[in-house]
Amino acid sequence: MHDDGPVLADVVRYLVCPVCEAGLEQADRTLHCPTGHAFDVARQGYANLLPGNARPGTADTPEMVRARDEFLRAGHFTVPTERLARSVSRAGPSLVVDAGAGTGHYLSRVLDRTPDTAGLALDISKHAARRAAKAHPRAGSVVADLWRPLPMRSGAADVVINVFAPRNAAEFHRVLHDDGLLFTVTPSPRHLATLVKPLGLLSIDKRKTERTDAALAGYFKLDSRQELETEAVLTHDEVVTLVGMGPSAHHVPPEPLRERLKQLPDPVPVPLSFVLSTYRRLE
Repeated sequence: MHDDGPVLADVVRYLVCPVCEAGLEQADRTLHCPTGHAFDVARQGYANLLPGNARPGTADTPEMVRARDEFLRAGHFTVPTERLARSVSRAGPSLVVDAGAGTGHYLSRVLDRTPDTAGLALDISKHAARRAAKAHPRAGSVVADLWRPLPMRSGAADVVINVFAPRNAAEFHRVLHDDGLLFTVTPSPRHLATLVKPLGLLSIDKRKTERTDAALAGYFKLDSRQELETEAVLTHDEVVTLVGMGPSAHHVPPEPLRERLKQLPDPVPVPLSFVLSTYRRLE
């Protein structure tokens, strides 16, 4: 994890007030707009720009964020991480927005490959935003709901990345400039396939990619697609961490999970299967 940098300094000019949509400025630990709305910047470096009536719902819990940080740091998702970073770097962006950024892992790798780029991490979980704020010195971190209007200027971003997160096609379209690109990473039906049935995990929709295309239609057109296949050999403890960082964590508590794991070898080979899609913004 990188040391603290100038908190939000690289991205404040791209932000707008979630109440009145006026531009924001930073003064010490506060973001404020000309009409008087003010938002605190937490001491950990992130700003909470959720409207007052917003609810975090199924936002990642502290336990899920810790699990994700541990698993990603171990390098198990290196293949999609590096392929995404390489693909984004070819676009030469000035601003990359990570919509549903989690810990900021993917955004950090993108910024490592693009030395003149600023990054903005958006996530509804304040626990995730706290970690993302320190993921990279050129990244700002904001708590925001992807299903609401994003607290960003229209046409501000060159690239939006969206990894295992909700997709708001209309808002992604709005915040991207005319030639902007959207990069998504989604699981294929083969992802974690050997674990799904024995552990009672949520399965991947067999039409996941088709549904993603349909949800973005009218705002984006598919530019390219890569299927990324790899395998990880995981200990039972690592499987518990893997399950704990994703949506199945809401359905399979740790103790039943460990009981079910006893029927599998330790370590166990696990297929990792991803779809990296690049979409171009439609006029």
